Amino acid sequence: MSLHKDQERVAQLWQDYKNTKDVQARDELIHEYIPLVKYVAGRLAINLPNSVELDDLESLGFFGLLDAIEKFDETRNIKFETYASTRVRGAILDGLRAMDWVPRSTRSKARVLENQIYQLINELGRNPSDEEVAAALELTPERYYDMLDEVRGTALFSLDEAIVTEKAGQSLKMSDLVVDHAQPTPDQNLLQGETLEELATAISELSEREQLVLSLYYHEELTLKEIGHILEVSESRISQIHTKAILTLQGKLK
Repeated sequence: MSLHKDQERVAQLWQDYKNTKDVQARDELIHEYIPLVKYVAGRLAINLPNSVELDDLESLGFFGLLDAIEKFDETRNIKFETYASTRVRGAILDGLRAMDWVPRSTRSKARVLENQIYQLINELGRNPSDEEVAAALELTPERYYDMLDEVRGTALFSLDEAIVTEKAGQSLKMSDLVVDHAQPTPDQNLLQGETLEELATAISELSEREQLVLSLYYHEELTLKEIGHILEVSESRISQIHTKAILTLQGKLK
């Protein structure tokens, strides 16, 4: 995300705050980067039920922004927007976890879906199609897609769960392994351990559309509306593809 700021002015604000802890400089920095909080919160909101208010997400993200401004080291070769986005997203996710906002019934439905996909993977020796999952659950296609919509919030955290590798002190997130063919990440070059190899294989075995949705959302940082425009389908369908992909990955890694 590019905020197109007056770089010289912002650089001076950073210098003033880091050198003197000038409160006015800090407040101006907060004002400059509030749009980033709104952007991150908006992307996360797309995967959440309507009962979760965008204002609540932005409030949680604001604390992440404050933390990022306090801890950012401007001498490191990293853009503040990149650093802060991670902090803001983490603050929102931590806040949602603490709220335990996902109903127990929704978690139960997500487990049913995940377990059914896991069984079909073992029976078929490949990833099941939407039609096969719906048939196994004895659901109509319409009810199956409704179920994906219901559990989509539970999949939000799945790509942010830490995966412990066999190398001491090293951990990655599932989102680190979503393939980005144009720009391999440093983490992708460090993949070690049987679990990570299995995960990378599982991602590669997703359908091309599922891999594309994950890549566009997590690497290109497009909104579901933008992805839907590219694939010429609705935002709801993109959300369903995303949820099915995450549940498939969870099923394959049982």
